[in-house]
Amino acid sequence: MKKSFLFLADGFEEVEALGTVDVLRRGTVEVKTVSISGKKEVTGAHGVPVFADLLIDEVKEEEAEFLICPGGMPGAKNLGDCPALVQLIQKHFDKGGYVAAICAAPALVLSKIKMDRKRQVTCYPGFEEYLPEADIQPHGVVVDGNLITGRGPAYTFKFGLAILEQLTSKKVAEDVAAGMLLD
Repeated sequence: MKKSFLFLADGFEEVEALGTVDVLRRGTVEVKTVSISGKKEVTGAHGVPVFADLLIDEVKEEEAEFLICPGGMPGAKNLGDCPALVQLIQKHFDKGGYVAAICAAPALVLSKIKMDRKRQVTCYPGFEEYLPEADIQPHGVVVDGNLITGRGPAYTFKFGLAILEQLTSKKVAEDVAAGMLLD
């Protein structure tokens, strides 16, 4: 069965990671958190420790539906500096698999993979220079085919809902949003 994987590195943005996981699990999507550091305990940018479900070497690309990268500093940089993760994302993306990144992660992680064409993306303000091949949009969430990007922490729920809609349906995403009292 296909599942989604959200990758964690020390310094990850807690709201983006946990908010996205929360939205997806409310929509009954199987999503696993994955540490890239070789240990399951990962500490967020604001000192919140989280225990990941898996280590990166336990992820099987063929089981993946969505690969998701939260931002945060230095978390996004740590994700982008992980060759195993970049290679996994590239392989998944090349096969038409879904990839999502928010905040600094579009710039510091997705900039490391080769895209099939110029993509529309968004990222945290000030990180646009890392994406010279992209068409930067000022929106909170941008969906371009099998790629979803989010601008920053304030857009976490909309980012998660965009992923959820892609994985399930618009109705499921709307129901989750209503249950969370989101406009």
